Amino acid sequence: MKKKKSVALVLSSGGSKGLAHIGVINELEKQGFIISSVSGSSIGAVIGGLFAMGKLTEYTNWVKTLDHRAVWGLMDFTMSANGLLKGERVFDKMKTFMPDMLIEKMNIPFSAIATDILNEKEVVFKTGSFYDAARASVSIPSLLTPVKYKDTILVDGGVLNPVPIEHVSSNGNDILVVVNLFGDAKGENVKKEILEKENNTTGKFHEILNSITNLISSGDKQSLGYFSLFNITVSAMIHKIAKHNIERHNPDIVINIPRNSANTFDFHKAEELIKIGENAAKIAISEYLNLEKISEFIIPVDIV
Repeated sequence: MKKKKSVALVLSSGGSKGLAHIGVINELEKQGFIISSVSGSSIGAVIGGLFAMGKLTEYTNWVKTLDHRAVWGLMDFTMSANGLLKGERVFDKMKTFMPDMLIEKMNIPFSAIATDILNEKEVVFKTGSFYDAARASVSIPSLLTPVKYKDTILVDGGVLNPVPIEHVSSNGNDILVVVNLFGDAKGENVKKEILEKENNTTGKFHEILNSITNLISSGDKQSLGYFSLFNITVSAMIHKIAKHNIERHNPDIVINIPRNSANTFDFHKAEELIKIGENAAKIAISEYLNLEKISEFIIPVDIV
């Protein structure tokens, strides 16, 4: 029988790629690991919080039903100059089958990270409404409207801390596991491919998205090129921050998800992304366990 080990789990920001977090959690539990605490930024806060409150299965079953049309139906566009979407409709839908819960009442310690954009500092939610914390944490600049909080304004936690390692609760004996959604990209000319994919995507969603973008942004307003370039630029910045934080804390296991696995709103790819997470976790866990076995056979040699 395998020895069960306690895990302090950190889930990064990264849009719909965060559905890979579900696959990682599935694989960790399948291999006998016990997740004892979790922290997350943006989509990582959503998935981590749902797991901590024992509702990840319900969410997974629901998100697997989403197709292009269903995702479109969850978009609540706004004419606000602060964002394209209100970001309320999707959470209102989730509340119908997963009621809100106080973070301090969850099954395990959970932390959600948002960014105080006025004071340029992190805000860490360890108490209060899960949905309030999640909504603040996912406020991607220019996409989702920011959240007014006390005397300041909150945006996406990934702006300052996409991989919130320092905010996960740990007793010192936990295995520190980090899921990084900004891993090395797969394929050649990745950035060019992303631009072309978004610019050539047809359908009413992108037509309307383009029109709203024209109203609130500057740059090339004849296509979605400006919007795509902005996303790639932000992604590159966050990738560097994530890499630096991971190197600084040196986790026991780092599970890297290719950063070009999906675009921001590809929630219709749930099955595919969950599988990507499972496969990436399987490889990373295997490498960790192999290193652990090797270390057990190393015989200390006294230096004379």
